[in-house]
Amino acid sequence: MLRFEHESLPQRVCFASGQAAAMLAGEIQRLGASRVMVLASQSEAERSEQLTADLPVVVHHNEIAMHVPVEVAERARTAAARHEVDAIVSVGGGSTTGLAKAIALATGLPIVAVPTTYAGSEATNVWGLTEGARKTTGVDARALPRAVIYDPALTLSLPAPMSVASGLNALAHCVDSMWGPRSDPIDRALAQEGIRALRTGLPSVVADPTSLIGREPVLYAAYLSAVAFSSAGSGLHHKICHVLGGAYDLPHAQTHAVVLPYVLAFNAPAAPEAEHRIATALDASTALDGLQKLRDQLDAPRALRDYGFDESDIDSAVDAILPAVPANNPRPVTADELRRLLHAAWRGAEPRTITSNTEK
Repeated sequence: MLRFEHESLPQRVCFASGQAAAMLAGEIQRLGASRVMVLASQSEAERSEQLTADLPVVVHHNEIAMHVPVEVAERARTAAARHEVDAIVSVGGGSTTGLAKAIALATGLPIVAVPTTYAGSEATNVWGLTEGARKTTGVDARALPRAVIYDPALTLSLPAPMSVASGLNALAHCVDSMWGPRSDPIDRALAQEGIRALRTGLPSVVADPTSLIGREPVLYAAYLSAVAFSSAGSGLHHKICHVLGGAYDLPHAQTHAVVLPYVLAFNAPAAPEAEHRIATALDASTALDGLQKLRDQLDAPRALRDYGFDESDIDSAVDAILPAVPANNPRPVTADELRRLLHAAWRGAEPRTITSNTEK
């Protein structure tokens, strides 16, 4: 018998191409904010100033770093307090949204997120902070942006290779949502639709990066993937990638894009319903065949060694990941199996080799 519990997060979502500034002004007015802090990286600074020109901005803060180092978060919190900020606007990708969450976590300030990538962090209440070589993540209602402004036109400046990596990061959210620790039928339905939209949208982005034809469904899918993931929780894939990103300073989206097929190859045989849903969404006979076909179309990132991960770090990564593996992962995870998975991902080997004892 069908039985589950599902919690929907309270968040307002505005989606329209070319309307970011107007939608943003409306949300700031709705919040009644009068002293706004704008977060954006140096590369997004000019655009963020244009988008927020009509807002009551008291400070523009441009120190953004991957994985939100604790010291970066502290400096941003200090700036928010000094300027007596009453709302935060984040313009950018997951790192920028993550910094906004770090401020909100300490202050309770409301966030209006304006994503310019397909990271999906803006639709979740998940936060992450890195101290030294350790990334800590958690869930907190204060980290959930009050509103999200989705304008696909803002993603036009995202180069095709980065769009692919970011889009595959969204696809990883969908896949993990199929078997995350709190996964339910609603999460799986959202994730399946997200995968379908990514399958149709990403090739169009690669074929014509200047068109909104592919950008709109991919951004729509990024939202669905994040909502599903926020409810389902971090599965094996994200536990692996959080360790790799935090401990070895690997780029977030590319790491997810590389690791995804190996986790899918490992878990899918033990999760037939999820495997069928993923395969159907990818219009393929099997989930892994569909993912690999899409990755070939997109010329996706292939190997962790291409992004700075050293083979000699595999054993230490295994030791850090193993205690974090969800207890209800579709199949048990041993140190040897995890070591094979990481070694295959490091090399960029055929994903099916992780089920063979001959793979180092």
